[in-house]
Amino acid sequence: MNVILAVKQYISKMIEGCGGGMKVLLMDRETTSIVSMVYAQSEILQKEVYLFERIDTSGRETMKHLNCIVYLRPTRENIDLLAQELRMPKYGLYFIYFSNVISKQDVKILAEADDQEVVREVQEFYGDYIAVNPHVFSLNLVGCCQNLSWSPPVLSRTIQGLTSVLLSLKKCPMIRYQNSSEMARRLADSVRHVIGKEAALFEFRKTDVPPVLLILDRRDDAVTPLLNQWTYQAMVHELLTINNNRINLSNVPGITKDLQEVVLSAEHDEFYSNNMYMNFGEIGSNIKELMEEFQKKSKSHAKVESIADMKAFVETYPQFKKMSGTVSKHVTIVGELSRLVGAHLLLEVSETEQEIACQGDHSALLQRIRALLASDKVRHIDMLRLVMLYALRYESHSNNDLAGLVVALGQRGVSAEHRAMVQSILDYGGKKGRGSDLFGNQDAVAITKRLLKGLKGVENVYTQHKPLLTTLIDNLIKGKLKEASYPYLGTGQLRDRPQDIIIFIIGGCTYEESLAVHTFNKTMPGVRIVLGGTCIHNSKSFLQEVSMAISNQAGATQGNRGMRS
Repeated sequence: MNVILAVKQYISKMIEGCGGGMKVLLMDRETTSIVSMVYAQSEILQKEVYLFERIDTSGRETMKHLNCIVYLRPTRENIDLLAQELRMPKYGLYFIYFSNVISKQDVKILAEADDQEVVREVQEFYGDYIAVNPHVFSLNLVGCCQNLSWSPPVLSRTIQGLTSVLLSLKKCPMIRYQNSSEMARRLADSVRHVIGKEAALFEFRKTDVPPVLLILDRRDDAVTPLLNQWTYQAMVHELLTINNNRINLSNVPGITKDLQEVVLSAEHDEFYSNNMYMNFGEIGSNIKELMEEFQKKSKSHAKVESIADMKAFVETYPQFKKMSGTVSKHVTIVGELSRLVGAHLLLEVSETEQEIACQGDHSALLQRIRALLASDKVRHIDMLRLVMLYALRYESHSNNDLAGLVVALGQRGVSAEHRAMVQSILDYGGKKGRGSDLFGNQDAVAITKRLLKGLKGVENVYTQHKPLLTTLIDNLIKGKLKEASYPYLGTGQLRDRPQDIIIFIIGGCTYEESLAVHTFNKTMPGVRIVLGGTCIHNSKSFLQEVSMAISNQAGATQGNRGMRS
């Protein structure tokens, strides 16, 4: 199960399907992102696709010598735009691919518009989601609910995205969902309805053990998205924000023009691929090795004395140039992460966060939080996160001093709007909103583990937290996931150990959870897990998610907006 490969194969089929010669690729805003996540532009150029256009761009040039590959989501707006295009075609022949199921009525509209008979084929290729890593996908939707219920347009888009993942991976799964979440139950019902309605599409070769789709709700674990991160990919997203593999570095002090926006793709960047799950300390030494290797190569390039040297230089120059770009990009990113960690006491903040999330003694932690709130170096967002984590952890503690901490936030200049978010996080992910024992207070096994951990000490104080998802996956694989809490939809039940597991988190997943899934995939032979969410959160986008869920704001936004750092 590899979502990047699934989308990549669809795009290859599209390009090969329209034969040789020069081609144009006509997309919409969302399919442009879907394609760019799995293919570099240079790779597509090698397949004779020389022009990339958006269907909503007016005044496109007419080029009848080019064949056109159309890749669109089957939305009302796109059908109307495509019908207009076919009435006055700008290109020679059209090969049309939709990223999801298209209605017969819409096909009829397009057929009637095709007076000049330029359409050669219309097909459905189910790449209707953002493939982030081989085991991770996202729908790029921040803010999926209002008043803690589904926003209808977002529910509709989520159903389309999730069913397209199943179709692209060729899975017709048994469905389990989080019983404490009405949103999870509704999505599970809706996905099952689509599978029933489009039964012919879901007729895949039967496997001995059927795949499982597990639908979860972010509200069950509001702690994970609030924590600072220390593995490379997660840390970059937390401190710099990854948006469709792109990072905006324009605010970095002294940044050069060519590094103001960089791409981080594990598919096209070997250093990133090898280091994305390493912790920050290891990255430092690995980047030093990369620099030393680069310096050796640049010295050998300096010795261009004979014709043979020149020939060797010309042959190796593209790799040298690529390596030069990789070095400058990662040195810049790691340098900026280092600067932020030092400038804002992130090691001290993170250690306190981890203690709150994992074990800490209430009175000692309360003192540490107060001390950090008093520091001029700590950012407003970090102050707010510490108080939110305290609120979730000690919600029913007899000596809870949440009111005092909120007053302290006000004294430090945190706005009333952001102070109100402390109550919002309790409404969203507090005891009433959770179906799980998030802090392991009721489970005897969890309590014992915590006591043993306290006696032994922890290997790394900054990464001791494990997301709730880790426990759920472990229980699911061992057949111990409680059916009362995570029921099956319908009458079927899985008797054997699951092999193919697709997990979807309503309200967004995180890169910490992605790392947990990657670790399971690496260490559990015979088990393949894919993780998806309405989006991939860092703490800023998560606060936006919470704010929209608790207020009456409707609809979702694409990407991230956050509070002042």
